[in-house]
Amino acid sequence: MKREAAIITFLAGAAFSIFAAEPGQNEDWKIVKQSSGVAIYSRPHAGSRLKEFKAIGEIDAPTETVHKVIDDVEAYPSFMPYTTECRVIERSSDSILTYQRLSPKKSWPTQNGSAYLNRWKPANEHGPAEKPGVFRVKLCDGSWLLEPTSEGKTRATYFVFTDSGITVPPFLANTISETGISKLFAAVRKQAKDPKYQAK
Repeated sequence: MKREAAIITFLAGAAFSIFAAEPGQNEDWKIVKQSSGVAIYSRPHAGSRLKEFKAIGEIDAPTETVHKVIDDVEAYPSFMPYTTECRVIERSSDSILTYQRLSPKKSWPTQNGSAYLNRWKPANEHGPAEKPGVFRVKLCDGSWLLEPTSEGKTRATYFVFTDSGITVPPFLANTISETGISKLFAAVRKQAKDPKYQAK
């Protein structure tokens, strides 16, 4: 069965983020994987069998450039892993509505330049009707935090809590999630080198 994500920015994550986990109390983040310069953490989510995931890694590009990559949702199918479609329904100065609302978009000055925070949540009521044989993801909350470093690079923090509704063994779900997050960072790092996102 195909999966359909009523999601935006991380829609890439929609296909791989099947975070089944044993019940547990909410606690501090624990590192579960570290590769290719990306550290992936997880922790239980209160009242749910699903885990929250967070990934932190450095991207060799200015924060403004990486922000442009994350904002270029129309281009996601061309570079984001697992994304076959991303339809923009409405775009305003502080939000982007596709299958999911990205709101609010925030930025603020720091010692090394502007930092950016993009958050999203489902907005299935604004998306197309569900299709037979395509599973609609109904829970997906997440964010990108982009912070400039003194070397002109970006410290990126990615967070997601999502549920595909499909039952799979926890060890398999977590492995799929960790692998998918690593691919997500690889895709953004590669896309940030495209000249069209460079500051002018």
